[in-house]
Amino acid sequence: MGLGKLSDRTGYPLQAAIWPQAGISTETEAHFALKGSVGISLSEGGADFAQGGRLATGTYYNLFNLGKWRRNSGDLPLELQLTGQGRFLLSIHLACRNRSTQQLFSEIVTLDGLHRQPFEPYHDASSDAIVFFKLTALEDGRLEDFAWATTEKPRSTPELLLSVTTFRREAEVASTAERFRRFRAGSELSEHIRMVIVDNGQSATIENGEGVTVIPNENLGGSGGFTRGLLAARETNASHVLFMDDDASIQMEAVSRTWWFLAYAQDPRTAVAGAMLHDAKRWEIGENGAHFDLGCKAHYAGLDLRRRKKVFEMEYETTAPARGDFYAGWWFFAFPVAQVEHLPFPFFVRGDDVSFSLVNDFTTFTLPGVASVQESFVDKASPQTWYLDFRSHLIHHLSLPEKKRSWAELQRMVLNFYLRTVLRFHYDTLSAVNLAFEDVMRGPDFFDENADMAQRRADIKAMTTTETWHPISSAPKPRRTFLPRPVRALLLLTLNGHLLPLGMAKVVLPAESREDFRLIYGAKEITHLNVDQTQAYTVRRDPRRFRQETIRLLKNTLRLRRIYPKMLREWSRGYDGLTSNAYWNDKLRLEQQGD
Repeated sequence: MGLGKLSDRTGYPLQAAIWPQAGISTETEAHFALKGSVGISLSEGGADFAQGGRLATGTYYNLFNLGKWRRNSGDLPLELQLTGQGRFLLSIHLACRNRSTQQLFSEIVTLDGLHRQPFEPYHDASSDAIVFFKLTALEDGRLEDFAWATTEKPRSTPELLLSVTTFRREAEVASTAERFRRFRAGSELSEHIRMVIVDNGQSATIENGEGVTVIPNENLGGSGGFTRGLLAARETNASHVLFMDDDASIQMEAVSRTWWFLAYAQDPRTAVAGAMLHDAKRWEIGENGAHFDLGCKAHYAGLDLRRRKKVFEMEYETTAPARGDFYAGWWFFAFPVAQVEHLPFPFFVRGDDVSFSLVNDFTTFTLPGVASVQESFVDKASPQTWYLDFRSHLIHHLSLPEKKRSWAELQRMVLNFYLRTVLRFHYDTLSAVNLAFEDVMRGPDFFDENADMAQRRADIKAMTTTETWHPISSAPKPRRTFLPRPVRALLLLTLNGHLLPLGMAKVVLPAESREDFRLIYGAKEITHLNVDQTQAYTVRRDPRRFRQETIRLLKNTLRLRRIYPKMLREWSRGYDGLTSNAYWNDKLRLEQQGD
């Protein structure tokens, strides 16, 4: 819906409504709390009321986080803008942590076009405060749209470039480009938002124009693609870049919310990180920001967006400044170009977003409703992704001064990767982890020479013999072992039967239980199902492969101990070179293209 509906240029829509949308999210409870006869249009947005129907916005997509806006912009004059028809009881509410919810306004209003309702929340608001409204119909009526707005002009006018990297997903990226064009055509931000599609597969058939530009690019993975988009932003004087996935499963209004938040930012380092929602459970958070410390720790994983109390608690907690090791996923991350001192590291994929956030000085916020629907990481997990994860984890600690750890501390990370593979009989994955370990010890030059990952992708594919998904005609019934804690502790000491051949159960695990180690103790065979339960693979305890890969990991660990000071020096110097403008201009052949 166009923002122009709600702005008469004496008011600026800080946060417009996000309505349920087919193909993105129709989880109504995450968008609105409805009572009585209220219907939501999936095609056009808006709500139709019969008398007595009530709509409330104390929900993930439509609450207004006053605390975040105050930290970002100070105390702005605020108003609620509504468009629609009919007589309603309107009430505006202020919720603060550990305090009673207060009513800021409650009166009968008549909607006949645009209605502007100023309110003053600051006197009673704590630093973590949320505002929402309730609208109860006194007769049949309609709410066409709404926005939380201000009469104060923006501090700046961001020039926002959406950077999308794609590789041979022609249909998905074409749909994204078309959705963006439709959104941009109806947005009053149209002159200040553009999209560049970096086509690593050089196969997209999208015409340039209407705010969209396609750049053919060598396939150096997400790292190379997003770097090319960032360099394009510099070339065209964009002030901010928004990294996003090629299927762009977001409500396009999230782009507007991000733009307005940046426009009112007092801190030039302000950045916005979008949450990730599970495509199979679009009411569930997969990650709403994360931090890195001997591993990636997702924030709020599993939180149910339909539960108001949990959503409010998340918003209260994320109002405070993010911790220093916070990072943002590149499914949705908007940041100021001027603050970028290091370009992405050539990881190909996995770890580039972590490194980029850690090494550049951003002040990152998460915002309600700014989220992308993503395929579950469970189905994506494979020996190749574990290879990529382990090597990036190790490199972060070797190359970034703020993440420097002793050799002994790093062993906690190595042990974690080891146990998560060997206890589940994932020997292909453990072999990939060992290969990653060895590649990191080859030094930064290896990553320069293998930036396209072509050889390593082939190597890992060849050595993956058991952990490959196969179609199944019908899913076997889940079978779990859930032994008492003392028994599980005993089996842990035997590395789940590897050191002492205990356990004979055949376990079948659905996708959501794939990382629940309590369910695999005592097993000798484990069958994993994917999210849709259309594919599966089976792994079995194998003493020979266990010994082979365990000894290999032990040797790698002892070798790192011997060369640890040398590795710290090499990676500290190498990281700077591999994230420089000169490196990427050469790697992407930009000077040749300019000639």
